[in-house]
Amino acid sequence: MILAHLALFAAAFHTTAPIIPIWPGVAPGSEGKTAPERWIDGATPDQFHRLTDIHKPSITVYLPPKDKATGVAFIVAPGGGHRYLVIDLEGELVAKKLNEMGIAAFVLRSRLAKAEGSTYKAEVESLADVQQAIRVVRSRAKEWNVNPARVGVMGFSAGGHLAALAENSFDAQTRPDFVVLGYPGFVNAQTPVSKEAPPTFMFINDDDNLATGAAEYYLALRKAKISAEFHVFRRGGHGVGATGRAPNFQKLGAAKWPELMQIWLTDLGYGK
Repeated sequence: MILAHLALFAAAFHTTAPIIPIWPGVAPGSEGKTAPERWIDGATPDQFHRLTDIHKPSITVYLPPKDKATGVAFIVAPGGGHRYLVIDLEGELVAKKLNEMGIAAFVLRSRLAKAEGSTYKAEVESLADVQQAIRVVRSRAKEWNVNPARVGVMGFSAGGHLAALAENSFDAQTRPDFVVLGYPGFVNAQTPVSKEAPPTFMFINDDDNLATGAAEYYLALRKAKISAEFHVFRRGGHGVGATGRAPNFQKLGAAKWPELMQIWLTDLGYGK
């Protein structure tokens, strides 16, 4: 099954899932920006697909079968160094794994602070996109068979940074109920932690040199008395998503993080 997924995404990326704009009209801070989204072609380290130049933030909707749905939902924030989004490896493939678990997934196409010529900031426009996505999902929860009190944020690499921002900066409408951080970038001991941050699940690989502040952030959560679970796997590198970059990923301990997360959610009381 994983081999079939990898072969599928080696071709041009295409999804049949509905893509929903999250802002009514122009997103605040994007006035006058009309350039279309752009795929980055060539010179990439793998055959996964990278999207940049996002000015009209959206969510792509992936829903599990109704008879399997737990009511749990995640806003999924792909990584890409805030320069682009690895929209399949850390987006659609993650969403499909979540759907197998009965979890609804909404893959976020957020504005990017480090895209070429960008005027956006991660802690301003990108964070606002995460927050708005939470609002949209909760406002349409009945339509999408989601429990509005079971809406979390899941982010990978730079998307993990956005998820960490979202769990520490919120209002009554945008506080995530739980957060999952996959090898988060740009977080460390200096990352401000809210005393009202939600329960957090985090994982990294020991041979990943791009998420070196994650352990410091875990300790900061613990110091703030935030419920947190932290897994360090022996190897796997950076940017593995839920399926990895090669078939042998399934033989690694890191491949089991979705199942460990599911146990964590059940332990929190969010099982079916």
